[in-house]
Amino acid sequence: MLLSLSCLSDKNSWETSRIRLPEYNAADTAERTRNAPIWLHFGAGNIFRGFIAGLQQRLLNEGLTEKGIIAAETFDFDIIDRIYQPYDNLVMNVTLNADASVDCEITASIAEAVKTDEAGFKRLAEIFTLPSLQMVSFTITEKGYALRGADGGLLPAAEADIQAGPDKPRHAMGIVTALLYIRYTAGGLPVALVSMDNCSHNGEKLRASVMEIAEGWIANGFADERFLRYLGDEDVVSFPWSMIDKITPRPDKSVQELLKDTGVADMDPIITGRKTFIAPFVNAERPQYLIIEDKFPNGRPPLEQAGVYLTDRETVNKTERMKVTTCLNPLHTAMAVYGCLLGYNRISDEMKDPEITALIKRLGYTEGLPVVTDPGIIPPKAFIDEVIEERLPNPFMPDAPQRIATDTSQKVGIRFGETIKSYIAENRDLSELTAIPLAIAGWLRYLLGVDDAGKPMEVSPDPMKDELTARLKTVIWDKPESYHGQILPILSNTRIFGLNLAETVLGGRVENYFIMLLNGQGAVRDALKDALS
Repeated sequence: MLLSLSCLSDKNSWETSRIRLPEYNAADTAERTRNAPIWLHFGAGNIFRGFIAGLQQRLLNEGLTEKGIIAAETFDFDIIDRIYQPYDNLVMNVTLNADASVDCEITASIAEAVKTDEAGFKRLAEIFTLPSLQMVSFTITEKGYALRGADGGLLPAAEADIQAGPDKPRHAMGIVTALLYIRYTAGGLPVALVSMDNCSHNGEKLRASVMEIAEGWIANGFADERFLRYLGDEDVVSFPWSMIDKITPRPDKSVQELLKDTGVADMDPIITGRKTFIAPFVNAERPQYLIIEDKFPNGRPPLEQAGVYLTDRETVNKTERMKVTTCLNPLHTAMAVYGCLLGYNRISDEMKDPEITALIKRLGYTEGLPVVTDPGIIPPKAFIDEVIEERLPNPFMPDAPQRIATDTSQKVGIRFGETIKSYIAENRDLSELTAIPLAIAGWLRYLLGVDDAGKPMEVSPDPMKDELTARLKTVIWDKPESYHGQILPILSNTRIFGLNLAETVLGGRVENYFIMLLNGQGAVRDALKDALS
């Protein structure tokens, strides 16, 4: 069996293999969508294929819409050329259940796949002139919205777009702003731009980048002030906030073998020219959450019928804060750094480790829940229960601590700093915190690039990696006496933690734990036992 539109007609073979098929005519749906699209999505990777496209599939299956989604890719064109087009834009979605079962489904809701090369941009420009277009969504990662580097200066691609105008943009945000300019000149048509990326205040980030480019074009004579007023009127162009949560890790070999044994051919993963590891299938966990601010000037699909929470901005913000600062992301980061130090390659294996599970339970239940933000639509304790009891222990989720440890310097301020600030704001005793300073000390020990057995260990990519490791270069992993305050400049860096940790009682606690972690082989394990006993 091959993943193609022509092979979908062989229903008996697919159903015998227990692979669910779309319950609508995929070819007809694609044609209707191309002629009068309602939904365009930027970012053609796994979270889109494994989650967002599935939402529209559910609506199509239930007859609640007649249109699919058009996917656009700004970064890695190989994804379109080698993963979308050869498989007629179909996706084999594999849900990895915690009870060891799997559910396979062919998703056919992606009607068209477009690259933002010259030909693709012309097609996107055509789409943006159509009154039918209701929403443009994004999963391009937080970096995709950034116009400026760490030094505050414009990135070369962003600066080039501002100087050259809207004709041939290169940066993702330049492309989007140019397309919005086309929509503006087509009559000021309404549309919603919905960031679905896993970052705080994502709609605000998207809007700020679009507005900055537009302002640059106006200053350089490429557009007039009325374009800025068009973008600034949220009754015409809205930038709803959202919170998304679903783990879609890199394709796992066991899933590839399962599909092969089932009779599905040509499922081999590829590595693109941009170093993306991707396959015709997506393996993902079952739990998923998407909460969106319900602000759509030109209407929208009935996403609430597919399990999406449509609500107000405050509730979106509270839900995101609950997840990112308390109930999931802090646990993930703590597990990532200690998992790497203790030699783990899978998050699920870490959940069998008594010290790591004690760490994250204290982090979530004991230290986080007292100051958690309750969004009112998802109970925080129930959310943590699902994370600890179902999601993290799932042995069929091939997620790695090494992946989660990426960019930790950009995460610790939100994942730990916000809880610390909440304790300070509520006049709580910071000395009650153990798991948070232990997690921070573990991250700093991780940056030394040596695991608990004394073996060299690769430190995951991080924009501050060189700066941080340079500060720690005189610290020796098995010599506590080599420590002479080297972590204090890091703890006092408000860019990292959102506050000066060195000025709080936690600064000393982090130092003490860090020194404990420098006692040679087994020191990481011993420190966890001692601190959490």
